[in-house]
Amino acid sequence: MSLRIFETDPESRPKPRFSSDTVGRFRSGRMAGNRPESLSAWRVTTGDPEVADAVAKAYGGRPEEWETSAEDRLEVLTEADAVKIVIDGPQGIRSRMVLWGRQGPIHECDGVEFLSPEEDKGTPCGCPALLADRKAAAKTGRGPAPSVEVTFSLADQPDLGRFRFVSGSWELVKVLHEVENKLEAVGGPALCTLRLELVEFQTKSGIDVRYRKPVIDVHKAAQPAEVPF
Repeated sequence: MSLRIFETDPESRPKPRFSSDTVGRFRSGRMAGNRPESLSAWRVTTGDPEVADAVAKAYGGRPEEWETSAEDRLEVLTEADAVKIVIDGPQGIRSRMVLWGRQGPIHECDGVEFLSPEEDKGTPCGCPALLADRKAAAKTGRGPAPSVEVTFSLADQPDLGRFRFVSGSWELVKVLHEVENKLEAVGGPALCTLRLELVEFQTKSGIDVRYRKPVIDVHKAAQPAEVPF
């Protein structure tokens, strides 16, 4: 029989902590049934109730549980489409091309050479040369798609810890080298804005298209108070 000491003092009950090296994830969408849904404001997931409360207080929304097998069981549908963040230089961004299988990546490359498995690392990956052909292969599941991972802290709440944003956006990939060059020029932790930009256009067949793409704006060197210790 387990101890019942916290039944009489629930405020002292230890709170569950998020065991990942990051305290939460920023997400630009969610699943609505079996269909992906793009959001107009950031969705943040975490396994730490204190982080969820702090995010909700800063950006709106409220912590709620969502169906997941991962640790980040709490989600906050914020009201913010842009947040100030601090990225610790170009090393805060990891980009690769990945084709996922049931057991993990079955193709991982940088677009020209394999990144894994170790025995194939550095050898030609065989991906198409043209961007349009890469997109077509990824769309049909025959080729890898972009995976951009950004690790950062919140500029106004650096003590919360580090968050992660993962994107498969081709639009972000097109300008990623510019972001990395600007981070390199800063030469250390950089104050940035992570935002969702509305894109609207009409196709040649007259179909209206509307979605939001992730954008990273690099501003300047971060102040000491904005950098987590």
